[in-house]
Amino acid sequence: MNHKHVRAALYARVSTSGHGQDVGLQLEELRRVAQQRRWKVVCEFVDEGVSGSKDSRPALNKMMMEARTGRIDLVVVWRFDRFARSTTHLLRALEEFRHLGVDFVSLRESVDTSTATGKMVFTFLAAVAEFERSLTVERVKAGVARAQAAGKHCGRPRRELDLRAAQILLEQGHSVRQVSEMLGVPRGTLRRRLAETDEAGSKAPCRDDAGTPV
Repeated sequence: MNHKHVRAALYARVSTSGHGQDVGLQLEELRRVAQQRRWKVVCEFVDEGVSGSKDSRPALNKMMMEARTGRIDLVVVWRFDRFARSTTHLLRALEEFRHLGVDFVSLRESVDTSTATGKMVFTFLAAVAEFERSLTVERVKAGVARAQAAGKHCGRPRRELDLRAAQILLEQGHSVRQVSEMLGVPRGTLRRRLAETDEAGSKAPCRDDAGTPV
């Protein structure tokens, strides 16, 4: 990477829990490293008082838009958990960055995807995420099978059980398309049942393939 011409975006976040967190400390370290490596910081994005578990964060959304419009070459964060809400979310974002030609640096984990070592780390993380996904699908299917064996498999109760399985997977960060494939149900049926449940007061997350709430 030619550091002289790299357009960098810095991202920092502190959660709603407080505990003495200060977003300024993250930004100070991010700026110092950017200066040392001669990156051109073109924008800073800060989500202050926003939980990392939230699907939508204003500053993060704006940063992703900057990346999609080709205005930045590099995203720099203080630590993984300041940026991503889960391993799945992290890997999905990194895969999008890869397609966009945008590199990613996490200071505390010493990861830089512009280097061979950084790419190797995320190859390993991708394998771990796939393993976690397989375990989740197995647990969900086993739970549904146990409930069906106990007599909860006919009529509406069965559909409610299938929906709960879908909710668990969606909460793990999977898209509607992925969940419909995992559970073997039509995507339209899944969206309709989620919408019905949402109207009844549930807050089950519903995301499209890009991870955007729908």
